[in-house]
Amino acid sequence: MAVLPIVICGDPVLHRPAEPVTAFDDELRSLVDDMFETCEAAPGVGLAAPQVGVGKRVFVWMYESQGDVPARGVAVNPELWIAPVEPGLPGEEEVEGCLSFPGERFALRRSSRALLRAQDVEGARYEVEVDGWFARIMQHEYDHLDGLLYVDRLVHPESRGAQKAERKNGWGVPGLSWMPGVDDLEG
Repeated sequence: MAVLPIVICGDPVLHRPAEPVTAFDDELRSLVDDMFETCEAAPGVGLAAPQVGVGKRVFVWMYESQGDVPARGVAVNPELWIAPVEPGLPGEEEVEGCLSFPGERFALRRSSRALLRAQDVEGARYEVEVDGWFARIMQHEYDHLDGLLYVDRLVHPESRGAQKAERKNGWGVPGLSWMPGVDDLEG
């Protein structure tokens, strides 16, 4: 297992839809192991393959267990169904961050419930229902697979703050990354 560099906003792999996984093999298992290692080193609660430069429909999570949902899991070729999002502006309790927009946090309204249908690393299909922060994690990681960063969903004034942070940090261009455990960008 290895810690992988995390690509930063502006890299093309983050801004295009990821391709379906077609081979459930050692290469996929190795990628998933490396993603767990990277997520832990970052530290994060989820990580999508595009965030480590791989344009495949895979994400991992590391969050407290909820019902039958394990605290650590992988979603390959997922489908995500969400409850309608409550109208209104996001509150302070709805602040989230992203390892590909490191060190920044902005408020974003998301659905409070989600149903995930996916495959594991062996190709076996499964389904889980989550709510609260776990539902937020699922939506955040799923967005990465569709070429969206959470900052793409922000509304004013949060969107303006994200644009300023991107300019200030020199992001928004291809080829930028950071290394968890080496670079201190999440602090």
